Formats: sequence, structure tokens, C-alpha cells
Amino acid sequence: MVRLIALLQAFVASIGSALAPQAPDPLEGLTPRQKAALVIVSGLPAPKGVGGVILQRWSLDEPRPRNTLVFVDQEGGTAQTYGRLPPWRPASSYTSARQAFISGRRTGRALRRTGAHVDLAPVLDSAGGPLGSRHFRRPAFAVAFARGLAAGGAGACAKHFPGLGTARVSTDESPQVHASVQADELAGFRLAIRAGVPCVMTSHAIYDRFGRRRASFSRRAYRLLRRTGFDGVAMTDSVSVFGSRFAVVSARLAILGGADLVVYTNGRDAGRAIAALVPLARRGGLDEHVERVLRLRRSLGLPAQ
Repeated sequence: MVRLIALLQAFVASIGSALAPQAPDPLEGLTPRQKAALVIVSGLPAPKGVGGVILQRWSLDEPRPRNTLVFVDQEGGTAQTYGRLPPWRPASSYTSARQAFISGRRTGRALRRTGAHVDLAPVLDSAGGPLGSRHFRRPAFAVAFARGLAAGGAGACAKHFPGLGTARVSTDESPQVHASVQADELAGFRLAIRAGVPCVMTSHAIYDRFGRRRASFSRRAYRLLRRTGFDGVAMTDSVSVFGSRFAVVSARLAILGGADLVVYTNGRDAGRAIAALVPLARRGGLDEHVERVLRLRRSLGLPAQ
């Protein structure tokens, strides 16, 4: 009798589950071209439908595509797109988590007033690395800045995973930068991920641990990032540093490696990358990346398209 009751209860539960309204598929209705566009971030002027645009000092007055994620480099000190907006002080100058949080909150509020959604900050590379004053003294200060951005209404994008602290020069200065994966830098990224950062930017450096490919193109790098528990948007540093000749191959390598967003400062190259990714979108190869991008868009109040 008890077994019969249990079977009936299970049957009723299964019927209820079948009749319950199903959550809508976030990818439903998106064309392959729209999916391909959603995994690209472009400089301005940008192709239609891009997942995001990145603002630069010389493009602040350019028109932006409607309903697109707007990314901006607003770290502080000399590393900021908006010279008149906070944070004015460099990351290395903070001496407490409270200072960093307050500065991040002011920055988040200021950026949202300009229409920007995500700050490509904070730098989680360990102090003493090649970025000078862009490095925070402690990972906890960087994480506090990220929390402040969120409190101010903007998203944070921690960078440059898995860390540039051991590099001799910045990847902005040289196409061939080698670095080592360090436990202390990984711990800083894990701290930021536990704090809820919605975005992590990967490094263009080459790490022996990942083989010959740059972290931004390496499956091993993205697997390491996901093993931290991170399920947000993983994006590359700008692949435009490699030149237009490598624009298309960079998109394919990054997406196949595990990136959700591929960044270009050149809108024309971004358009070429979108076209090149359409066949992959038709085969469903972009779906998991598009889902993460759509989740980030929703969290910041933007529609799917």
C-alpha cells in the first residue's frame, strides 16, 4: 500500500511538472548572424547587432548602436577613457579596501550616467608587474573596487587572467610576452569571482602551463578559469593588437578556446569576424557563449537585441 501511494505521488508530480509552464529559450528567435554578432565587442563605428562596443578617448562622441553593452577602460590614473570622471587616482595609491570601494562606487555611478555598463577593471595582476601604477597593492583592494562598481550600478571585468605579474612587459607593448601562472594571482581572481564579478578578461601572454598559445586562445586557460567556479562572461583582451590580417583567425581561435566575447577596436575587422563566425553559429557552436552574454545583458537591464 505504501509503495502504491509513493508511485501515485510520483505520477502526480510528473504530470504537474509536464503541465508547468516552461521557461522560454533565451536563444529562440535569434538568427545565426545575430548569435555571431552577440559574441563580438567592437570599437566605434561598430557593425549592427554587436554584443558590445568599447569606447576610446577618440570615439566618445561617435554614435553607439542601440541596446548594446558599452565597455570602457576606466581604471584610474593615466588608464582611463573619460579623463574628467573618477577614479582620478591610480590603483596603486589605495591603502585600504574602504578607499577602493568608495572610489569604485563613484566610478560606477559616473559611468552609468554616461551610458556605459561595464568597466574593464580592476586589474588583478599582482603588484610589481609591468603595469606599474595600474596594479593594486593587494587583491582585496581590487575586489573592493569591483564591489564599489557594482554598488554604483556598473559591472566589473577583472583582468588579465591568469595574471601578468611575472611578465617583463605589458602585452600592450609587445606581441610576444611570456608569464607564469602564479598561485597568488589565481587566488586574487578566485576572490573576485566569489565576490560576484560578472566578467573576466583573459591575457594575451603565453604561459608554459598552457602550451604555445596565448591564454586568450587557449582551452587550458579557459578550463582553469571555469574550474574556479566562474560562470560569467569570459572575454579576450583586444585582438586588434595583432593587426587586421589576423582578425578572422583570432575570432575563431578565441571562441573555440572558450571565450564568450572577442574584443576589437576596429569596427571593420569586427564585422569580418562576425561573418566568419556565422557557420559556427549555424552548428550551435556559439550557443553557450551567447547564453552567457545574454545573461550579462539582462543583469544590466538590456534586452537580448
